[in-house]
Amino acid sequence: MKRWLAAAVLGLGLAGMAHAAIDTYQFRDEAERERYQQLTKELRCPKCQNQDIADSNAPIAADLRREIFRMLGENQSNQQIVDFMVDRYGDFVRYKPALSGRTWLLWFGPGLLLAGGFVVLALIVRRRRGPAGDDGTELSAAERERLAKLLNKEASHD
Repeated sequence: MKRWLAAAVLGLGLAGMAHAAIDTYQFRDEAERERYQQLTKELRCPKCQNQDIADSNAPIAADLRREIFRMLGENQSNQQIVDFMVDRYGDFVRYKPALSGRTWLLWFGPGLLLAGGFVVLALIVRRRRGPAGDDGTELSAAERERLAKLLNKEASHD
């Protein structure tokens, strides 16, 4: 019984892998194949969001790979292909979007947040330390007199 159950589980697992997309394109030369691989690694799958289209099994990723292959066959440059994809899907489709007015926050936002965090931390530390020169350890004359009385009172009890 255990063998049948193990075989069923294995069979179901392999059946899921059988649906994985495998692209078989015929390239003119090795340089075109490398361009294809570079472009598919450089562009993000719009559905998966954190996978490049080379690794994604989503139908839209397969369409994008097919489109890249078609455009390579038309002798379009890498920049033309990337521009086409950005026009169609927005800057999101690129893992490293170009620096522009729309993407400056993406590029500099993390650094600005980090710098802001350091400023807030410095303000909190400064506020807790109090004003410079007043560290709170100086006692007034009345406090010293009261302390002396308390110390003398405890010393007389011993």
